[in-house]
Amino acid sequence: MRPFEGIKVIDLTHVLAGPFAAYQLAVLGADVIKIENPEDCDQSRNTGSDAALNRSNMGSSYLAQGSNKRAITLNLKTEKARAILKQLVADADVLIENYRAGAFEALGLGYKDLQAVNPQLIYCSMTAFGQGGPRRTHTAYDHAIQATSGIMAMTGEKDAAPIKCGAPIIDYSTGTMAAFAIASALFQRTRTGRGQHIDCAMADVAMMLEASHIAGYSSTGKVPHPHGNKHAYASSYFYDTKDGGVMLAASNRRQNKRLFDAVGHPELGDRDNETRAKKFNEEAALLQEVMRNKSAQEWEDHLQARHVPALKMRSMDEALADPQVKTRKILHTLESIPGVTGPLTVPLCAFRLEHGEASIETPPPRLGEHNAEVLATLGYGADDVAALKNEGVI
Repeated sequence: MRPFEGIKVIDLTHVLAGPFAAYQLAVLGADVIKIENPEDCDQSRNTGSDAALNRSNMGSSYLAQGSNKRAITLNLKTEKARAILKQLVADADVLIENYRAGAFEALGLGYKDLQAVNPQLIYCSMTAFGQGGPRRTHTAYDHAIQATSGIMAMTGEKDAAPIKCGAPIIDYSTGTMAAFAIASALFQRTRTGRGQHIDCAMADVAMMLEASHIAGYSSTGKVPHPHGNKHAYASSYFYDTKDGGVMLAASNRRQNKRLFDAVGHPELGDRDNETRAKKFNEEAALLQEVMRNKSAQEWEDHLQARHVPALKMRSMDEALADPQVKTRKILHTLESIPGVTGPLTVPLCAFRLEHGEASIETPPPRLGEHNAEVLATLGYGADDVAALKNEGVI
């Protein structure tokens, strides 16, 4: 039995952060019903590297987090659609939405409105800046939050900054944090019997990702600046090899000693941290000269065998081919997806459970694929569904 089996989730989200939060619940057993506007679907459906998939509303950005969900369409600007949503909410455990603050309240679908329908409902609102404060109505995407949070300002090289992270780290971190918040609220509900409102903001999550930098700034008053691949010590730095790069991460003094023993310079291994910092350029020049003598894989093997944190830089294809990735089973290959040619591999979950771990049973659904199925559970027959479609409700 997976952790969220028996939990019903209404997914009113779009793009990445919101759908990813619902996806994490779905692969851990929740019954997730994804609701989209029939004329304006989740934009991730037409976003990704494959133009043909984008045109068919099955873009790779959607496919990456659409499995295990049932998909229906509701035009919430219509009274009938709002009534259907309230029927679905009546026995739901969780509702997730990630629209501009105040948007759902304006439709009569805010937390207080739906709490009246279901007092035990966990209502999770995901926004750029949260439900309060001067920026509450401002909108943003991952890269904009990276810019405004201070993350971009300290990312990159000194003469080539600011630079955003290559992956949408704010989106996926926010999705993960929201899933954790929902799990926490569900656990609390087992003790109190009450639902509650979760206010999850991308900008707040960005602050969490900068925790050590914020603490450092509050202590010294020094604003973090971009340092590229440089850390405090030369033993934690990126070096070129015969055929690629290796990132050394020998941070503490024990690892530092093992590193310099391994590269044939034991006389440098016993320096204290203050000396290590002062001698950065000297040590980095020496290490760079030494590192060019072997391939990246040879250095990874040589140093890891001596318990020195060191890993070669890998491209996406190399990283996915790593036997360790296959061993961990964090990826799932969907052999057949309606409307998609060939198999497709997606991330599943970033942790393993001894009992009831994450799994995928059904592929990402087409837009409105489960309209009839879900509406039937509310008492709507085939003629009713057809009428709702003709009226633009679904």
